[in-house]
Amino acid sequence: MNKTELRELSQRLRRQLTQRFIFFYLLYLAAGAVIVILAYLYYQSRIWYGYETFYQIVHLAERFWAFLLPVYAGGGALGLGCYYLKKSCGYLDELVTASENLFLGKEQDPPLSEELRPMEVYLDSVRLQIQNSQRAAREAEQRKNDLVVYLAHDLKTPLTSVIGYLTLLNDEEEISPKLQKKYLSVSLDKAERLEDLINEFFEITRFSLTHLTLELSRINLSRMLEQTVFEFGPMLAEKELECKLDVPPDVSCECDPDKLQRVFDNLLRNAVSYSQPGGDINICLRRQEDGRLCLTVQNFGVTIPKDKLERIFDQFFRLDSARTTRSGGAGLGLAIAKEIVELHGGTISAESSDGQVTFTVVL
Repeated sequence: MNKTELRELSQRLRRQLTQRFIFFYLLYLAAGAVIVILAYLYYQSRIWYGYETFYQIVHLAERFWAFLLPVYAGGGALGLGCYYLKKSCGYLDELVTASENLFLGKEQDPPLSEELRPMEVYLDSVRLQIQNSQRAAREAEQRKNDLVVYLAHDLKTPLTSVIGYLTLLNDEEEISPKLQKKYLSVSLDKAERLEDLINEFFEITRFSLTHLTLELSRINLSRMLEQTVFEFGPMLAEKELECKLDVPPDVSCECDPDKLQRVFDNLLRNAVSYSQPGGDINICLRRQEDGRLCLTVQNFGVTIPKDKLERIFDQFFRLDSARTTRSGGAGLGLAIAKEIVELHGGTISAESSDGQVTFTVVL
């Protein structure tokens, strides 16, 4: 229920109260008129001697009718007005109580009045959305905390190795060049691992504290994909992977080049990390009949279970729980890719079966 529907509900409730007030007020006046007519007919139907109570009441009413008529009409209006004012305040009290319960996070509200049932449905949907958001926030916070703990633990291992080998180089005065080269090689490898972990910390902080904005320009999307694949040449060669690029020439697109480049980089890096050595990675770009661009990145590895596939774009979610592999990232690449694609008005999805994983981006 949006603001317009809420406004319509308020107006409908106001109309109902007004219409009921008018109906019962007219009914009240009509009842008074019927009583007067019946009393007058009864008064005319017999002879009165003057001492009867009914005769005296009718006689007084004839004398003071100009006063009694507005008193009767005003008294009815006042009584009905107080009743419906109290009813309106009752509606307000119910809404205030329901809103307070919603704010306090109570699971169930007392049922609202029949007239407020649409509002009750709306409040229930808001409560469900809040609960889902809180649950998602708790899960994301827990995943981030777990990741930080893992990364902090991992920082200690390469740092200890670097310090250990540098200490050996520093303490041993006579060390063979071969052993010296070995120690330096191990220290460099651990230092690079340490740099990767620190970069992951910066990635987490940057994603948590900043909101992505777009700087649009028209680019040649085909060349961007060709360049991205070329830059991944060493990584592909290391795992003996072949990247097959099926892209029409000179496909243009209005986008944020830097951020869209990051999407392609994250998708290709993910494909390289989770592909079986010696396999293929297929990248295909097509323009659909409706003018949208459809990019698919397909690799062959391990089938992703359905429950993990549904969470693959969540922040800090990683398919591989091992934290010590060089390929393991902070679990932000696909989450950032999803945000960038959606900022461009597009969609990103993933599917997996028979050892095949396919990511589809529609712009």
